[in-house]
Amino acid sequence: MASAAVAAGSPDFARALLAWQRKHGRHDLPWQNTRDPYRVWLSEIMLQQTQVATVIGYYERFLQRFPDIHALAAAPLEAVLEAWAGLGYYSRARMAHRCAQAVAGAGGGAFPASAAALEQLPGIGPSTAAAIAAFCFGERAAILDANVKRVLSRHRAVAGDPKRPDVLAELWQHARALLPPARAMGRYTQAIMDLGATVCTRTRPRCDACPVRADCQARLQGRTAELPGRGTTTPRPVRAAHLLVALRNQAVLLEERAPSGIWGGLLGLPEFASPAQLHAAALALGAGEPDRLDERRHGFTHFTLLFTPHLLRLPQQLPTPDAPGRRWLPLAQIESAALPAPLRVLLRDVRDAHAGRAQHDPAAARRPPARGRA
Repeated sequence: MASAAVAAGSPDFARALLAWQRKHGRHDLPWQNTRDPYRVWLSEIMLQQTQVATVIGYYERFLQRFPDIHALAAAPLEAVLEAWAGLGYYSRARMAHRCAQAVAGAGGGAFPASAAALEQLPGIGPSTAAAIAAFCFGERAAILDANVKRVLSRHRAVAGDPKRPDVLAELWQHARALLPPARAMGRYTQAIMDLGATVCTRTRPRCDACPVRADCQARLQGRTAELPGRGTTTPRPVRAAHLLVALRNQAVLLEERAPSGIWGGLLGLPEFASPAQLHAAALALGAGEPDRLDERRHGFTHFTLLFTPHLLRLPQQLPTPDAPGRRWLPLAQIESAALPAPLRVLLRDVRDAHAGRAQHDPAAARRPPARGRA
């Protein structure tokens, strides 16, 4: 059960965090030390469900390609997905593109200056809106990302799964009650995020280094390990798929995936529910049975994808793709294409094996394929 009462705000909490952040917080991240809403917004979107170390390179490359909101809004969605490919959770990229178009259009390129108005834009939730408002406009707005939920669950001993509406509501009350004056909002917001990311970690928190340990209720009650609470977990279902890896002249056959669903809007390999369907598609391309490769797994939030690649080497002359949205992509271009990370890894392996095969026997890449395994 969540605690019954919500403590009044304590200026000591904010004061201690601000003092700690000056000495021990993070100060050299590429999206810090700016009040540009575009850069702050982009970093907040990328950091949702993704580690800082992973985001840094993507953030810098993304800005090189789309330096401002107008450049992002004017870009085709495929170009945005190409820049995002490998970062995961691709709905964020699609929503970011929609948000950029909304800001560049109705907003004339200027982000709204309040959290309430920011939250009306596509893909911006309450915590992201508050972060932008605090960092860029000094608004006294509370954030509640995963790190802050953990800090407040422990400091105020809020029991229960933070995903539960009643627990989440209590955490929001604490988050708002502990805010400092508006002039310190940017630094405070960074401080509480830094505390959760570097000290009040999910496992093995460094309580001895915590600036607010003196009145942390989880530490005082010996409940650090049990807070925040966790919901019940169920095994993720497994979804199976068969993927056709059709090669010809150092190119692979790809198709544009539907805008919604997993890997929505990205390029993918032709996908089939059964080997029989895949073999029929291979025959339609004028080739024999493909070689079945080792199956692979990729975990999503709600299920595990078990996919089996089937390698098909086609005759010399490139056939015309037999469906709208299909194209041939040179294997040399897979690093820059809008491919999901697991398929990029698969195609790297296929490319490297194909190159090694051709080097060992130059005629092998030109030879019609032998009948493969079923």
